[in-house]
Amino acid sequence: MRKTLILLAAAALACCACCQQPKLVILHTNDTHSHFEPVRGGEYDGLGGCIERAAFVDSVRAANGADRVLLLHAGDFSQGTPYFSELGGVLEPRIINDLAYDCITLGNHEFDNDIEALTARLKAIRPETKIVCANLDLSGFEMGEIVKPYAIIRRGGMKIGIIGLEADLSTNVTKTVSSRLSQLDDVEVTNRWADYLHDTEKCDLIILLSHIGYEEDQALVPQTRWIDLVVGGHSHTFVDGFVYVADANGKKVPIITDGCWGLEMGQIDVKR
Repeated sequence: MRKTLILLAAAALACCACCQQPKLVILHTNDTHSHFEPVRGGEYDGLGGCIERAAFVDSVRAANGADRVLLLHAGDFSQGTPYFSELGGVLEPRIINDLAYDCITLGNHEFDNDIEALTARLKAIRPETKIVCANLDLSGFEMGEIVKPYAIIRRGGMKIGIIGLEADLSTNVTKTVSSRLSQLDDVEVTNRWADYLHDTEKCDLIILLSHIGYEEDQALVPQTRWIDLVVGGHSHTFVDGFVYVADANGKKVPIITDGCWGLEMGQIDVKR
């Protein structure tokens, strides 16, 4: 699904039907769940596939310039097919590397093979791909050296801050895993890092890359500030466009998510 936004003063985003070339193109996926091949049969026959996704990403980068394209994944790139269960997740980092994702957050299914196995997989992801998650305390784990609360990426002449959020692990992973991790308050960490990215780093655009769910994103935004766009996952929700929710400052924040299994790839054309 392709959407168009216009970048306003203070990096606010609003719907626009302009025809000018975008300043920035954001491509996003979520909940691909190790679906590397197109679906065979049924309602989604022929949709998806990592080769098809890669070809689309390549075409957008070629048309707009790679320095003006931002590729995001909102979590749960793991689990869901025998590719993961039989091979232990070794293919997923390769796909992330081959598509050259710019930034990803963690989904609950990333933890299905325990913390140490996930750490090994994350170490196989190229360093250019930033991995963000602000609401897990990873300070006591090797993973904390790889996963950071936020990332700053420059694209299209813009300084872009990205904050990551994970789902509630107490209800989404085994007790063996969740008991080892401390989960931080979503509102507190979002505002803490949004304040930093807005006030100190002076980012032009602040994105919340969220794996808490579509309805949960809508409940979170009114308690936050400085977020310009929410790219979500976890709930496998298919939508036709943005839903706008007012934040604590009264600014309307667009929220988007992109179904599951890589059946679609979201495209947001950001125009100034």
